[in-house]
Amino acid sequence: MTTPVCTSASNGMTRPAPYPSFASYVMARQPVLLRTARSLTANPSDAEDLLQTALTKTYVAWERIEDHRALDGYVRRALLNTRTSQWRKRKVDEYVCDELPEPEPVPGGDDPAEQQALHDAMWRAIAKLPARQRAMVVLRYYEDLSEVRTAEVLGVSVGTVKSAVSRALGKLREDPELVLVR
Repeated sequence: MTTPVCTSASNGMTRPAPYPSFASYVMARQPVLLRTARSLTANPSDAEDLLQTALTKTYVAWERIEDHRALDGYVRRALLNTRTSQWRKRKVDEYVCDELPEPEPVPGGDDPAEQQALHDAMWRAIAKLPARQRAMVVLRYYEDLSEVRTAEVLGVSVGTVKSAVSRALGKLREDPELVLVR
């Protein structure tokens, strides 16, 4: 059975909306929409999450949707758009494994207080550097920019970045607070 899309307004009567509320729509159409979501994903749990996200988007737009007879199409488009966005954002492949890989413990480096003390000492030593050297060290080692990108950001040559960073690292090696840490 199909639902008519066009109705005649010549009799002056308006048809009531097929779904008076969002909750009634979800209750009536969830199984059908879940099948659509399952066709877009390989995992049933992911399909449920995908449907929930699409229904959330539909709920936000519920008042703006003029023709509630076209809700299935709206939700299907939301499902497809959401799945496409998820697919585009996914950059790392996931692999199922029996045992989670854990990083090897570092001997003597497990104490959070020591790590915090080292962190604080490093930032105090960096704060003592001249502004230009400090900026280059932070961009190179904390923001992990290349020498070329650091030079572009600061508007200097690559050679200037190399020499300034070298001098800054020399000053950090001689800092009395950091000598005690080594």
